[in-house]
Amino acid sequence: MMFDRPGPRLYGLPPGADFPRRLVAGLLSRMEGRPAQDLARVTIWLNSQRMRRRVRQAFLERGPGFLPRLRLVSEPGADPLLTGGVQAVSPLGRRLELAVLIDRLLTAEPDLAPRHALYDLADSLAGLMDEMRAEDVAPDALDRIDIEGHAAHWARTRRFVALIGQFFGPDAAPDTEGRLRAATLAQIALWRESPPGDPVIVAGSTGSRGTTALLMQGVAALPQGAVVVPGYDFDQPEAVWEVLDDGIAQEDHPQYRYHRLMEMLGLRPADVRNWDGQPPPDPARGRLVSLALRPAPVTDQWIGEGPSLGDLGAATLGMTLIEAPHPRAEAQAIALRLREAVDRGQSAALISPDRDLTRRVTAALDRWRLEPDDSAGQPLIHSPPGRFLRLVARAMGRRLTADECLALLKHPLAFSEADRGPHLRLTQELELYLRRHGPAFPDADFLRHWAGVNRDAFAAPWAESLGQVLEGIAAAAPGPLPALIAQHRALAEALARGTGESTGLMWAREAGEAALAVIGELAAEAPQGFHLSLADYAALADGVLSRGQVRSQKPADERIVILGAQEARVAGADLVILAGLTEGVWPAQAPPDPWLNRRMRLDLGLLLPERRIGLAAHDFQMAVAAPEVVLSHARRNAEAETVPSRWLNRLTNLLDGLPGNGGRAALEAMRARGDRLLDQAAAVGAPLSPPASPRPSPRSPLAVRPARLSLTEIEKLIRDPYAIYARHVLRLNPLMPARPTADARLRGEVLHKVPEAFLKDMPPDPAEAVAALMRITDEILSRDVAWPAMRAIWRGRMQELAAPFVEGLLAEGGRTVSMERRYAVELADLGFTLVGKPDRIDLTREGRLRIVDYKTGQPPSEKQQEAFAKQLHLAAVMANLGAFPEVGPHDEVEIAYVRLARDLKTVAATLGPADLEKVLNDFRRLITAYQDPARGYTSRRAMVGTRERGDYDDLARYGEWEITDPSKPEDVP
Repeated sequence: MMFDRPGPRLYGLPPGADFPRRLVAGLLSRMEGRPAQDLARVTIWLNSQRMRRRVRQAFLERGPGFLPRLRLVSEPGADPLLTGGVQAVSPLGRRLELAVLIDRLLTAEPDLAPRHALYDLADSLAGLMDEMRAEDVAPDALDRIDIEGHAAHWARTRRFVALIGQFFGPDAAPDTEGRLRAATLAQIALWRESPPGDPVIVAGSTGSRGTTALLMQGVAALPQGAVVVPGYDFDQPEAVWEVLDDGIAQEDHPQYRYHRLMEMLGLRPADVRNWDGQPPPDPARGRLVSLALRPAPVTDQWIGEGPSLGDLGAATLGMTLIEAPHPRAEAQAIALRLREAVDRGQSAALISPDRDLTRRVTAALDRWRLEPDDSAGQPLIHSPPGRFLRLVARAMGRRLTADECLALLKHPLAFSEADRGPHLRLTQELELYLRRHGPAFPDADFLRHWAGVNRDAFAAPWAESLGQVLEGIAAAAPGPLPALIAQHRALAEALARGTGESTGLMWAREAGEAALAVIGELAAEAPQGFHLSLADYAALADGVLSRGQVRSQKPADERIVILGAQEARVAGADLVILAGLTEGVWPAQAPPDPWLNRRMRLDLGLLLPERRIGLAAHDFQMAVAAPEVVLSHARRNAEAETVPSRWLNRLTNLLDGLPGNGGRAALEAMRARGDRLLDQAAAVGAPLSPPASPRPSPRSPLAVRPARLSLTEIEKLIRDPYAIYARHVLRLNPLMPARPTADARLRGEVLHKVPEAFLKDMPPDPAEAVAALMRITDEILSRDVAWPAMRAIWRGRMQELAAPFVEGLLAEGGRTVSMERRYAVELADLGFTLVGKPDRIDLTREGRLRIVDYKTGQPPSEKQQEAFAKQLHLAAVMANLGAFPEVGPHDEVEIAYVRLARDLKTVAATLGPADLEKVLNDFRRLITAYQDPARGYTSRRAMVGTRERGDYDDLARYGEWEITDPSKPEDVP
């Protein structure tokens, strides 16, 4: 017999122990002197696949021999002898069934919840069902809870919760959790009828789930059954265990689950034995952590028991505390410590529930070509196929804007067959064209036209293939879920296929195979009568993809593992790093429960937020007791200052309050070790710091200086000469955004086109003219503005000024002789040509020439016109010099700035011969100044405001110098 004392039997291993190895060591010590084959009669139920691998490895490290039967606590649900061959509904299938019911409920009562939350609501309800099954809570218990004080909330949620009742009936197909519980009960019943004589052990589980706790109770009652739990605190006094009787208040304590387990088994703390009789790796550390985590009602014991802890410097010698300024610094310091561990030949485990942080650490480790073994893998939704499928789903049924189209084309899976090279080349050419010329919504007709003028032989088939995909995306329509999935898959495969015949790399490698499996399961489980809008389908696809994981088959560095918080019990590493110790992260903030509040959960016997915190606290207690441990916390996240985890706060407060034991000095030493890592990580990641650049004023040779500028560029030459140098000497043209932002520049460009098109054929009747103006506005806005909201706003503004604008035009009389035409005048003595494209040139009734410039903002003031805004003044000079052949030379010219706004403000002036001569002379002096070799093109010479950004500020290294710094003229080739 392996166990000679009567059951139930409960054993434990202390926090910090390498649970798999010590489990195996304790088992083999009990098997000494017995035939080797007796080990094969032992059955061990383990809590996870990783634990089973570690236990098997621990046996193999002992040399050749028999292995016990290693089973998982979830395996009974797959045993046909226990389940009667009943097939369980898959988790996704159950969620889709719930989604159908929620869809019908929202159709009948649309105010209950937003439709885009359809899948999230189904997922949440499925989670509630799993929890109810695990904790053996029947649906009718929901009818018996006290709803006083929250009847209105319950009246809404009761409609949703009532949907799950039908899945608990005897005729309902069971889900995975329901089948597991039924199978576990069947296994326990078989044991009661015919108890096995061989040893049966449940190891590694804390009994936090009701079904697992049932299995533990059943095994503990067997003649040769035992339960071995990880992280049992043997240092906790009896009086503290008694305090845990107040379950509601103490469920957040790390040992509370074991208190409940002992109650279920009818045991006391003194009945729990150490499985292998060995002490924890660091007994002094264990006592320190145990005292720090005492329940709140007995933390006064810090004062009484703290001095008995002895030298805290020795207890914390293997502890490091990283208090990073932000998550990036935290990740870099952790990565550096992991690299040190590899150099020293240590095995290392990073434990954290913060997946963003672990991804940052993985990226930082790539600096040294280290790829850790991440137990969680990569979320499918963050993999290339996941992102690609999300982009396609969100695009379905819409005309894609230029940036959305480019996002699809630049994805690594687009056109991923052998034609990927030409595809990237043409994508770049298309992007440059779209940035310069548009349109806002590229479609198949545009692509065919663009390909027709492109000299690349691959352009035509490429544009045809892409055009068909865009047409298919735009033509997608709401329908049954199976049809939407088929459309989604077909469009994604067509874009990945490109001009080839296969699906490219769409379903290749581990990520592609995982994505194909998820899409295939979704198609197989999709109900035929489930109709969805395209927006609802995109939200559902996001929800389904977010549940998938990609686990790489590429060998990782086994010396570094990344584990979730619940896997602390299987760490067994020389170095353990506990990262993300921030309140709201570890422990995690309780997720919002749309169905039941805390009081309802308590009445029903479901998990409370405090219980989840207690389980997280147990994970922390096990991990922090490792031989060498690093605790890390970022003082600030992307949004605000953070609060250290409550357990980290307790530990540091206890140390700081025991200066007599060297606690304060020990805490400072822990921080000093962390600061060393932060400093070294900052030095490793610090960018090279070249000397600051001076304010540039390049002096290029006269032969390459511009001899031709436009009217608008003259103001640029006055305000920011460096921009003229960059554009005309360096020939660097500013690149417009793929989707122009709804700023003043775009509004000006769009609203300038309206009068131009309108004046070409303006009806004489005011009402007809206003209608024509608005019709033209709608056409231009629809073509050039990608944002429906901005189209509505700008249309409203044009509607307000339409009547005054038409009335003003009719009142002015005269005739328009030119609009948006380009003209030039050459100043032979300067060797310079001035070009311009006035918005409008009129001949008034009196025969005077009038030049109009439209403004969507404020027209320039008189002082601004005097010093900088010379556009219309120079246009008048061009008229005086005969640059406009339609009207001939004029000695008197009227100029007018017309503000296209509700008040239709006009700033006008008349320039006579003397005024025109002065403007011309000033212009000659300006051009002559820049024909001096000693004159440089200074950056930001006289900008409108210091906050105004220029197109070439980055090139000029603005920011390394201030606007008050003197320029540094420099001869350039």
